[in-house]
This record gives sequence, C-alpha cells and structure tokens, in this order.
Amino acid sequence: MFYLIGIGLYDEKDITVKGLEIVKRVDRVYLEYYTSIICKNKEELENFYGKSLIIADREMVEQNSDIILKDADVEDVALLVVGDPFAATTHTDLILRARNKNIQTKIIHNASIFNAVGCTGLQLYNFGETVSIPYWTDKWKPDSFVKKIEFNLSSDLHTLCLLDIQVKEPTAESLTKKVKTYLPPRFMSVKEATTQLLELVYSQICRNLEEETLCVGLARIGADDQQIVACSLIEMTSVDLGPPLHSLVIAASNLHPIEQEYIKQFRL
Repeated sequence: MFYLIGIGLYDEKDITVKGLEIVKRVDRVYLEYYTSIICKNKEELENFYGKSLIIADREMVEQNSDIILKDADVEDVALLVVGDPFAATTHTDLILRARNKNIQTKIIHNASIFNAVGCTGLQLYNFGETVSIPYWTDKWKPDSFVKKIEFNLSSDLHTLCLLDIQVKEPTAESLTKKVKTYLPPRFMSVKEATTQLLELVYSQICRNLEEETLCVGLARIGADDQQIVACSLIEMTSVDLGPPLHSLVIAASNLHPIEQEYIKQFRL
C-alpha cells in the first residue's frame, strides 16, 4: 500500500491521529520537502513520529518516483506532505503513477493554507482561482498569473497568492555540469510579492489592481506566533511579517459586512 499523508501546517503535532498510526507501522516513510515546508526540522519530526524519515526532494518526487514506489505492492510505504496531499498537483500525478503500477493507495487529509486562509475572516466561498507568484530575476519576470488576479477582481472574488519557495535550486552555472551546486533556500515574503505586484501596476500590466487595493498578509499560519496584517497593496511593500512561510490575499472590492467587521482586527 502507498499512503499519501498530510501532516498539517506548522509542527510535528499537526499530523492526524490516523496519519500518525500509519506512520508508526509502515515499512518506509518519505518526507516531501519542496512544495512546502514545516517549521520543524527532520530530527524533531522523527522523534515525535518514532520513525526515521527519508527526505524526498523535487528530483526524487518528479523524476525518480519509482524510488518511492519501489516494492509498495508488497510493503507499506508512506509519503508525508506538508498541508494536505492534494494541495499540489505533483502528488496527484504520484497517485496516478502508483495506480498504473497496480499499487493500492490511501489518502490521509489534513489542513492546508487553502482552508486555513479562512482565519482572515474572508469567507472561503468568496475566493476565486489561486495563483502562484514566482521570484523574478533581472532577465525573467513572468506575469501570466496576472490574468487570474484581474478575473477574480472583476468577479468580486478574493485571490489567494501562494508565494515562491526555492529549496535545493541549482545554480545556473552548474546546470551544464555533472555535479550540481545549489543556491541557499529562499522563501518569498509578502513584502517581496507586493513589490513585484506594484511594479505590474505601475507598468499597467495589471490594470484592475491599484495601490490602495486591500491585501492581507499571512505568516506561519497554525503557529503560536502566526501573523495576519491587512492594509493596502502599497503599504504591504513595507510590512515585515518575520520568518516563513508567507501567503498573500488580494481582497475583493466589496466585502461582506461580516468580512469587514472581522478584518478590522488585522488592520495596519
């Protein structure tokens, strides 16, 4: 059996009882650590779970999934995923690969930013399509996600923006070499994300977004020190929410009265 287990948003205790029971009894346990991160290190997770973990990086999950699925037709193998297993399309593909090999699968769900964003007071059924905001470089400034933000705004819907995570990212120089070297991990902040968005506003690439559009910055949701700040887009470019992970919400123009009342507590 191949188990895909969500371990929640913040620390080792966010795993469900059902998930923990499975982890304790399976033959091998992998920890996927690139689509998102948890605010505890591998050793802390191992101590709580009572099980050794094998780190599954991007290359293993996307290109060498056979390593993870090896013998899963005769053994029990689990892959732990931060948040909920189906928050990333990568894991949907992995389930399909397993089923194509006639390996039985079981999903254990958990909380993710997709439902935990309700802690802002913005109602979940008022959200449109989610977007991902990537880091820009001097030569590469993708803006394809803008169309989705504009559509959501024109439909009076909120937009959840997932901010870039770069873990084990190879350097440009090493891509043509046999041995890869990697850049230090980077986690986009709300300050960096809104600075990029503001550039799109000023260049008129994003016409529905304005300096005064209400944004909500979120950091370390599920932690004791989680942070939520609501302010204008231009104000958010100066907000420091501390360590990762950060997410951003671009709010619809018209808030429900309950949304308006609830979000007051987070106003800058």
